[in-house]
Amino acid sequence: MAKGSLHSHLQVALDTAKALSFLHEVHLIYRDFKSSNILLDTNYNAKLSNFGFVINGAEEDEISTSIAGTVGYFDPAYFRTGLPSKKSDVYGFGVVLLELISGKRVHGRYGPNENNLVEWAKPLLIDRKGIFEVMDSRIFYQYSDREAERIAHLAIQCLSEEQELRPTMDEVVRLLEHL
Repeated sequence: MAKGSLHSHLQVALDTAKALSFLHEVHLIYRDFKSSNILLDTNYNAKLSNFGFVINGAEEDEISTSIAGTVGYFDPAYFRTGLPSKKSDVYGFGVVLLELISGKRVHGRYGPNENNLVEWAKPLLIDRKGIFEVMDSRIFYQYSDREAERIAHLAIQCLSEEQELRPTMDEVVRLLEHL
């Protein structure tokens, strides 16, 4: 398969989750987590690039900066409040995870009135049958129904409108390692 297996997709997700988790441990907020900032070597090992929007997030509640990020990956809560947080990075990770499992770009034509991947996929990921409409058809039969449900549940958690409901990147790493 030209796009590899679900395993290679999850390896990219795990590598980037570990990178974000490390940044969060040292109190940095990435603020522009998106697929084009992930570089892959020949073995699909992922590395983050473009640290231009990274800020010190040691005192998250007190950070006031100009809003930075990319449309489609941007945390709606960050947009509403203007306050970046580690959970904003978790939202961006959720969008990238959705791109990885769906094989689709963040912007495109996903329905008659839908051109945003997150808005198209979220309702489908909640419905057990809809999960398989979201999953990339090029990797069908390379995962179990249970694996698809777990990864869909993780994506939904990361993309929660409420930041408090999103997992930490440490939790994301543990879940991905378990998968």
